[in-house]
Amino acid sequence: MNILALGAHPDDIEYGCGGTFLKFAKKGEKIYFMVLTRGEYGGDPEKRQKEQEKSMKLLGVKKIFWGGYIDTELPNEREIISHIDSVIGEINPKEVYVNYIDDIHQDHRMLAKCTLAATRYVKRVFFYEDYTSNNFEPDIFVDIGDVLEEKQKLIQIYSSQVAKAYPTKLDMVESVKAIANFRGFQGKVKYAEGFKAFRYLRDL
Repeated sequence: MNILALGAHPDDIEYGCGGTFLKFAKKGEKIYFMVLTRGEYGGDPEKRQKEQEKSMKLLGVKKIFWGGYIDTELPNEREIISHIDSVIGEINPKEVYVNYIDDIHQDHRMLAKCTLAATRYVKRVFFYEDYTSNNFEPDIFVDIGDVLEEKQKLIQIYSSQVAKAYPTKLDMVESVKAIANFRGFQGKVKYAEGFKAFRYLRDL
């Protein structure tokens, strides 16, 4: 099936659901990414774009759709919704993943809000957890114990972000393991990624 993941910046998707998408890739699912910006506010955009493209190759992503917008300067909702609409029309995804809507980063809030409008006819839409998510309470868990090390390698590709000093004293590679451990505890496995379903139509 065709699966679409959306992120506001390079590394958002891998941070939130890289393990799940590694498993999708191993199953032969067709993966597509849409990334709205090159993360200009958080680092060198040229480097961040190259990091995203390198990660995408390791994941076997069929195509990445760049939004072409400026980090922290997203335009009005109509333009973004139309852009996402066009991507959905091109690939006809069965499932769509986007960062959780309750978030302290304005780009994440805008992307999630626009995605919900653009996916009004998509039968499976899921929120993933990002570094800046608020009040995220997953109701679906994916066991990523067998791909956790691969997910960490994906994160290591984003050297421009891993090298930053974070208030938690954990770098990105360490934090994805910590989150996976916590979500695994909730999901009754060792390591997991958590998701919240916005819409989930089951096929029986």
